[in-house]
Amino acid sequence: MSTTQQPDVMVTVTEVASAEVKKFMEQEGVNPSVGGLRVSVQPGGCSGFKYGLLIEDAAAEDDFVVDQGGWRVLVDPFSAQYLNGVTIDYVSSMQGSGFTFKNPNATGGCGCGSSFTA
Repeated sequence: MSTTQQPDVMVTVTEVASAEVKKFMEQEGVNPSVGGLRVSVQPGGCSGFKYGLLIEDAAAEDDFVVDQGGWRVLVDPFSAQYLNGVTIDYVSSMQGSGFTFKNPNATGGCGCGSSFTA
């Protein structure tokens, strides 16, 4: 399996977001040396594309695997072209809490914060 390839995609996860991901992985019993957080881009959303986050037990054979120092981000080849340079954060506010994305590849977005145009 070629999941140990060096990433051609750069994904940054803040300390706060990393702590949340680790909690989710622990709750789901995922081994961080095998599984990880799948970050994907899918057609849809208000602006054309939407982000997807999913805890997975293992990487797919063609995934880019980005080490986060104790756990891994998994990115499929289609999503990699839209995610290079993205920063994932986790924010808590009076309106709620959740993951946010700062994407230098996005040319537009909408108020929901999870949809973008590239």
